[in-house]
Amino acid sequence: MATLSPLLKQATPLVATRGEGVWLYDESGQPHLDFTAGIGVTSTGHCHPRVVAAAQEQVGQLIHGQYTTIMHQPLLTLSERLSEVLPAGLDSVFFSNSGSEAAEAALRLARQATGRPNIVVFQGGFHGRTVAAASMTTSGTKFRAGFSPLMSGVMVSPFPNPSHYREYGWDQEQATDFALRELDLLLQTQSSPADTAAFMVEPVLGEGGYVPGNERFFAGLRERADRHGILLIIDEVQTGFGRTGRFWGHDHFSPAGGPALADIMMFAKGIASGFPISGIAASSELMAKAWPGSQGGTYGANAVACAAAVATLDVIAEEKLVENSAARGEQLRAGLRHVASTVNEAVGTARIAEVRGLGLMVGNEFRDADGAPDPATAMAAQQEAARRGLLLLICGSWGEVVRFIPALVVSESEVDQAVALWSEAVTAVVAG
Repeated sequence: MATLSPLLKQATPLVATRGEGVWLYDESGQPHLDFTAGIGVTSTGHCHPRVVAAAQEQVGQLIHGQYTTIMHQPLLTLSERLSEVLPAGLDSVFFSNSGSEAAEAALRLARQATGRPNIVVFQGGFHGRTVAAASMTTSGTKFRAGFSPLMSGVMVSPFPNPSHYREYGWDQEQATDFALRELDLLLQTQSSPADTAAFMVEPVLGEGGYVPGNERFFAGLRERADRHGILLIIDEVQTGFGRTGRFWGHDHFSPAGGPALADIMMFAKGIASGFPISGIAASSELMAKAWPGSQGGTYGANAVACAAAVATLDVIAEEKLVENSAARGEQLRAGLRHVASTVNEAVGTARIAEVRGLGLMVGNEFRDADGAPDPATAMAAQQEAARRGLLLLICGSWGEVVRFIPALVVSESEVDQAVALWSEAVTAVVAG
């Protein structure tokens, strides 16, 4: 009998039989509060009626229409609808299936459009698991170890992550100064601007620990990109479609009314409420510089996934889920900070060193009594929360961050329930 690979370690013990909103139900019918959202995918919640109806209707009409062979209406409608929410100037879209594919498509476009070989990524970034995407990923060695040689031409520069420089006493401003100075040094000593095709960066580090960027850092990237003719690729795979309380994560760092930050933008995860679809967006002029035949794929822009994505955009707009993400995110961070303060006071040390994030993308960073990353306690708290009916995930380079990433439909009372369960779990593990 075939079994799943033993390397597929489960984050929770749940065997789910159905889902509704932010709830998953096990085989005995017991509810579990899902604050994982399939790693940020089920943006409108599990089985939103509008998304279910759109997918069911499309399944009865056309399931697969390979989009370099034929066109289909869901694809055309989705492309039109995306034009309403994409940043100004990004008016050409290529669809694929996963975030990794979007990363590789962005890389290929940047290299072909500029004729330059190198790409600069930022420490702690996650861009996928395929060879090229893993070569650009630095959030943890588990994503890139054991199958060398990796792709060449990748340079790594610091991200302004104050938690990495806490022992130096640096705040975000000092971390940003360091990151921009080191980027200038990299361009002077490792990859000449004339050899550098693009910068690729997440607005908020995902697997790297839920660390937001800031306006000055992104302005610095944009200025250097413009000065040197380098493209700026913004990876919105986890941060897009309202996750951070703005439609796009980089909207937090882009001056209102100013030019678009990104030359190329990647998206996936929350676009279709659980159906696999991803893509990149660029200007028509830039996209036209890709070489003929360099874009394609069998399952990209699947008809059912496109229909689900259109319904997802409808729900996000009509139910004001971006606004809900902002409001519930504020509530969640306030609640988690209260828990952290209470637990830290009880044990006399900052075991939860920081609660951070934007919108409904919130991380709790665990440190031990000596101030070192504490993955053991983070894992124990995450597992205890699961036993109490709250499903969470781990991230961070050491696995020291427990992340909260519920569907954007989460209610005020559901946030309160999650905070209460988390308080019980953390108290039992840290202060019990």
